[in-house]
Amino acid sequence: MAVTDPPSLSTCTIRIERRGGRGEAGAQALERDLQQRTGVHDADVSFRTGTVQITYDENATSEASIREAIRDRSVSIQDDLDMPPTDAPFRSELRQETLFVGLTLLGMVVGLGAGWLEGPVPLRWAGYGIAYAFGGWYGLKGAIETLRHGAVDIDLLMIVAALGALSIGAPFEGAMLLFLFSLSNVLQHYAIGRSRRAIKSLVEMRPDEAQVLRDGEEVTVPIDDVDVGDVFVVRPGDKIPLDGVVTSGEGSVDQASLTGESVPVPKAVGDEVFGGTINESGSLEIEVTRQAHESAISRLIHMVERAQSEKAPTQRLIDRLEQPYVLAVFGLTIAAIAIPLALGSEFTSTFYRAMTLMVAASPCAVIISTPAAVLSAIASGGRQGVLFKGGEHVEAAANIDAVAFDKTGTLTQGDTQLTDVSVRETADESLTDDELLALAAAVQARSEHHLARATVTAANERSLDVTDAQRFQSAAGKGVRAAVDDSTIHIGNRSYFESILEDTAVQGLEPGLDRLESLESEGKTSVIVARETRGSVGVLGWLAFTDTVRPGAAKMIADLRSLGVEHIVMLTGDNERVARQIADEVGIDEVQAELLPEEKVATIEDLVDRHGNVAMVGDGVNDAPALATATLGVAMGGAGTDVALETADVVLMGDDLSKIPYVFGLGRRTRRTLTLNLVIAFGAIALMVGAILLRGIPLPLAVVGHEGSTVLVSLNGLRLLGYRE
Repeated sequence: MAVTDPPSLSTCTIRIERRGGRGEAGAQALERDLQQRTGVHDADVSFRTGTVQITYDENATSEASIREAIRDRSVSIQDDLDMPPTDAPFRSELRQETLFVGLTLLGMVVGLGAGWLEGPVPLRWAGYGIAYAFGGWYGLKGAIETLRHGAVDIDLLMIVAALGALSIGAPFEGAMLLFLFSLSNVLQHYAIGRSRRAIKSLVEMRPDEAQVLRDGEEVTVPIDDVDVGDVFVVRPGDKIPLDGVVTSGEGSVDQASLTGESVPVPKAVGDEVFGGTINESGSLEIEVTRQAHESAISRLIHMVERAQSEKAPTQRLIDRLEQPYVLAVFGLTIAAIAIPLALGSEFTSTFYRAMTLMVAASPCAVIISTPAAVLSAIASGGRQGVLFKGGEHVEAAANIDAVAFDKTGTLTQGDTQLTDVSVRETADESLTDDELLALAAAVQARSEHHLARATVTAANERSLDVTDAQRFQSAAGKGVRAAVDDSTIHIGNRSYFESILEDTAVQGLEPGLDRLESLESEGKTSVIVARETRGSVGVLGWLAFTDTVRPGAAKMIADLRSLGVEHIVMLTGDNERVARQIADEVGIDEVQAELLPEEKVATIEDLVDRHGNVAMVGDGVNDAPALATATLGVAMGGAGTDVALETADVVLMGDDLSKIPYVFGLGRRTRRTLTLNLVIAFGAIALMVGAILLRGIPLPLAVVGHEGSTVLVSLNGLRLLGYRE
């Protein structure tokens, strides 16, 4: 039997032409065509934002063949997204649309004036001809394209209504419909373009050149030609061109454009800096760690562009309903003509009323209500250093009932300090505290745990001679061991000695555990150090560490409660006493301590069962499984970590705790905006349709109500660009 290679899934984002119409029926037809191709697992097309996002199997197809398939359907492809795109084509199209709107208005006014003043008939019809030609140009193009895919959309509704008005001798009403239809289209494109330009402004923060040191001299080099390992110079007021590490100098850097931090951050030798930020003071020499296209700001922009192409659940629902809704409007219009005529009504008034009904019932405002709000929310977050990786995550943030926090590095500074080194009194009497620390540092040098880093740092600060350890082994969440000289050194918490060494008699274990309990009561994280020689294990002493709570943690928790978060939990692998002390200090409801990584996942699953929608906040590295399990995964400090950008649903590019309430606050504000937009959109339709059926209203009034509600929801969504926590 043939063996099939497992799928190798990849995702690409392809920029396509934007189209003037508001209907997405053509986009849905293109999605269906692409999804029918072998190897394509998912396709998300939007002519509004001009993007196609494809998930495909690299073993079955390629991005090049997908691009060719898009071209085969007469859809133009713009440049790749390897670098952030220019807005020049969009601006040119917007200027042309605006010109067409102006010509439509001019033609409508000329036609109306010639009729009122009883001017030449050719002048009157020339004016209306201009209005119909330029006002219906983009709508007709969109309608024809949609019909080619065997579908109908709102563009077709508007064109039919305008031609219907013209056919019964009401050219002004048709011209007015096309004018307001094209005007609202321009305003929508402006709103969407503004949300995109809010992200593009981040690119403009990064200079095109860097002052690179070559043979001791500064040379101006384009940033694309700067390699990893090169050293460049920035002076006070300069924009930092690339990501790197400070190798010389001290200063402060304004990182607001990337992380949203409100005050400049001090930088010294060894500190990381990011391209697109501004050196406020001091001259710095910086070694490049990432090339231009891999920098934190470039990754932020690419991921926000991708997020804006992913539709929120509400938008996907509306798009699915658009086609049947438009068909229903056509059916309602036909019925509004056929039934009265069958009952003996006069044709002209009946047809006029049906065209008015068609305009009033069209769902333009409904369809634009969601993208206008969600795209603005994503752009607003990006400017604050908060990356939503899709519209669905903006909506998910609005519904969070409980939040779980990792302790170390999230609620605390993550800058763990060694505070106590003590040798057991009855242990080897020749052993000093420094020698105990050196033994521990030899083992911990092989570990990436935050306690290990603190141990090694303390040994380095004391200039201790640390021996190389061999045969290092780690027990996740419990401890480590390694061979040092002729012995095996064990370092671990209570669980390590009670489980890993449960079958071994450990001399001095009881007083060691008593001392751990005493240190933990002081809010210190503590471990025992033991030595195993020729099968005999004895406690040498213990180490204790502290980690300070982040400033503003308590206020952040209070802000979450004010937003309506019902339950707040701390998850940690640390001991219960230390965790409870920190929880009491910041005001957390529940503590789950001494958790292994897999137990954090089980705890999140339990919280989801109890509370429904749960967010997990961590560093995106050790918490990846828990972040993926939660309803919403939020990773902090993502500017410097690839893992955070890949694992979380929302990435905070900095370590500012105030951005956590911002995430949920923006989600809730977006939900309120969506609700208001849908109330406006459906309310306007219901009001106008009811008035038409009961009393009848003029077509111009229906046009104003229809297009006015569309513009109103667009502008209401645009307000989210200015959201602040």
